[in-house]
Amino acid sequence: MNKNSFGNNNRYSFKNPLGLSAELHEDRIMGAQKTEELSDVVAHKKASIGRLFKLNIPEVPVLLLGSIAAAVHGVIFPLFGIIISGAIKSFYEPPDKLKKDTSFWALICVVMGVACLISIPAEYSLFAFAGGKLIERIRTLSFQSIVHQEVGWFDNALNSSGALGTKLSVDALNVQRLAGDNLSLIVQFIASLTTGFVIAFAADWRLALVITCVIPLVGAQGYAQVKFLKGFNEDAKEMYENASQIATDAVGNIRTVASFSAEKRVVATYNENCEALRKQGIRSGVVGGLGYGFTFLILHLTYGLCFYVGAQFVRQGKTTFPDVFKVFFALVLASLGVSQASALASDATKARDSAISIFSILDRKSKIDSSINDGMTLDNVTGNINFNNVSFKYPQRPDVQIFSDFTLHIPSGKTVALVGESGSGKSTIIALLERFYDPDSGGISLDGVEIKSLKVRWLRDQMGLVGQEPVLFNDTIRANITYGKHGEVTEEEVMAVAKAANAHEFVSGLPQGYDTLVGEKGIQLSGGQKQRIAIARAIIKDPKILLLDEATSALDAESERIVQDALDRVMVSRTTIVVAHRLSTIKGADMIAVLKEGKIVEKGRHEALMRIKDGAYASLVELRSES
Repeated sequence: MNKNSFGNNNRYSFKNPLGLSAELHEDRIMGAQKTEELSDVVAHKKASIGRLFKLNIPEVPVLLLGSIAAAVHGVIFPLFGIIISGAIKSFYEPPDKLKKDTSFWALICVVMGVACLISIPAEYSLFAFAGGKLIERIRTLSFQSIVHQEVGWFDNALNSSGALGTKLSVDALNVQRLAGDNLSLIVQFIASLTTGFVIAFAADWRLALVITCVIPLVGAQGYAQVKFLKGFNEDAKEMYENASQIATDAVGNIRTVASFSAEKRVVATYNENCEALRKQGIRSGVVGGLGYGFTFLILHLTYGLCFYVGAQFVRQGKTTFPDVFKVFFALVLASLGVSQASALASDATKARDSAISIFSILDRKSKIDSSINDGMTLDNVTGNINFNNVSFKYPQRPDVQIFSDFTLHIPSGKTVALVGESGSGKSTIIALLERFYDPDSGGISLDGVEIKSLKVRWLRDQMGLVGQEPVLFNDTIRANITYGKHGEVTEEEVMAVAKAANAHEFVSGLPQGYDTLVGEKGIQLSGGQKQRIAIARAIIKDPKILLLDEATSALDAESERIVQDALDRVMVSRTTIVVAHRLSTIKGADMIAVLKEGKIVEKGRHEALMRIKDGAYASLVELRSES
């Protein structure tokens, strides 16, 4: 596709219509993108973690069983305090009673050990299963939402492949940690604390009440820690996405990196982003470490307070030695859960930020959604296309007017070629016809029906697109060809379209034939071979309209001849729109439209246009012949 038509983020020295330099122009666009992202975040700030758990509703029985196991695990800790206090007391009993009591407490320890052996594995395995299902569901729903967004959404730099890949992997994992292991720790902590307080107040309510007054300090510290970490995690998340995008671009274009010996430059850029992440991690670590350390400070102060007050109560005869130890061990072992919950502050903050990010994707309604079944379908498509007074600007380039009151008629069954300078709007016509974008005003009709009223998926099924740079998936040749058609495809159909595209001969000569893996982006095939596979993929669904976006411009003369021969075969009896770079390939077109700055300046057959003295088309032909 023509990059000038679809926009890019490179900084050129041109001036836009408002007189802004490219740098200022880009900054304005990025500012608008940031504003849009912030508005999405604000809209989802209220998205509670409870909404995430709703996604886990199918696993409710598993979560309930896991919660029971976690509760048993949590209850064991404070109960162990009773065992320890009872065992210590036993050593001060007469020998006959000592043997009986120690045997009893030893047996209780064995029973509790068996309970741990059963409850702990059950707890972790059940929560891991539920968390794994949540990850699968979140990633599936998020990816489903992403692929159904309109094409213009992906033009936003904030929705780059690296950023979206990070959302699918890291965000889902952060949420799973909260709904998996961390949820089990929360249940365990609540059970421990509740049991500990019950035991402590039953043993000595006065001493337990004194100790309880200190516990809220731990909760206050945890709240402050979450607030401190909140901003750090938001910044770190954005930097991680930037680093991920750099790595994605470098690996995806490794041949370009290697050809320019730019490995050090790429690594240096990646390290710069990772360095920022490292500093951010240090700041988060300092805050988390201070918070965690403060929690243990409070716990040890609580121990000291318990011993001191307990000793005073024993001296005054208000309590007994065993009861003091029951209160101490019950609250001490229960408070370990509090310290663990404090350590979860960082994970909880990350999970909340990730939840906001996930819901911003799940809740976004695509402006052009191919998954919606609303819209009309036509019983018979002839391919008569009309652009009526169309005005259009790309969403990410709002200051650049591509079309203004543009009108073009494309008769059914005819071949119409679009020529003109780069940036004149040729590829934009194809993008609008495919409904990758919608015009700002005016209308586009197919057989007299406005395409906005047609079902998006059905509309695109009527068209076959072959681009300048064919994109093949890292799969077999057969899989890449059948990608163009829904449902079952027979071997005969595959071979028939391959023959029509002049691809069958070279495919049959490969050792694995149609089962040959083409590699990432089809790197194992030549340019001409990839283009022929792309043509076969486009025509396997027998489209009524064929869209050729400079399909031969990147090929050598021999490959161009073979591909052009294939195109000539498949263009018969179809409405065909050709965006042409090499004018020699369109001399036989039924109509040639010459575009300049978004307007048609000339229109007609090759011979008629060549007779126009100093005409735009004749000038282009002359320029191409000289080059």
